[in-house]
Amino acid sequence: MAAKLQKVFTDPLSENNPITIQILGICSSLAVTTQLKTALVMAASLTIVTAGSNVVISLLRNTIPAKIRMIVEMVVVSVLVILADQFLRAYMFDVSRQLSVFVGLIITNCIVMGRLEAYALQNPPLPSLIDGLANGLGYSAVLVIVAVVRELLGSGKLLGYAVLPASYPANGLMLLAPGAFIVLGLLIWAQRSVTKHFETA
Repeated sequence: MAAKLQKVFTDPLSENNPITIQILGICSSLAVTTQLKTALVMAASLTIVTAGSNVVISLLRNTIPAKIRMIVEMVVVSVLVILADQFLRAYMFDVSRQLSVFVGLIITNCIVMGRLEAYALQNPPLPSLIDGLANGLGYSAVLVIVAVVRELLGSGKLLGYAVLPASYPANGLMLLAPGAFIVLGLLIWAQRSVTKHFETA
């Protein structure tokens, strides 16, 4: 049992990462990574929603009629996303404004719905919680890496603090969409090279 739970936790962090292997959640990983601060908040929000919704759906899995399971899943995810959004508006308003609609769009994130359908509906609450946390952390790891590279190369700063010398010529490309695609593409290539995960024709 322990070995199974360990695999559930470690797979999304490396061999089955939701972004670099499954290619899910790409939109938000490109849009919110110009600054490390916004990436961290987005990562925490998605991790909490994924873990929480997994647990709730797992607890309800034997009582949800098959015909309306998607509606129930959407309701559960929507409630958690609204709570996360309201928390950010109350306590981190500036970050909430920077994230714009992307916290709300967690409702439609394929990672969240995918874990509910593929895992939480078939498994007990504890493994479902671990699966949700692991997939959220796998998503978070990619977001943080991309954000660190983009903010550091784009402005010479991290979390608003100067890291590179004042003479560093900021690379504005890193703060634009093409910069995000370049960094994420290189990360996907590196991850797949390490895990030997290649698409077959």
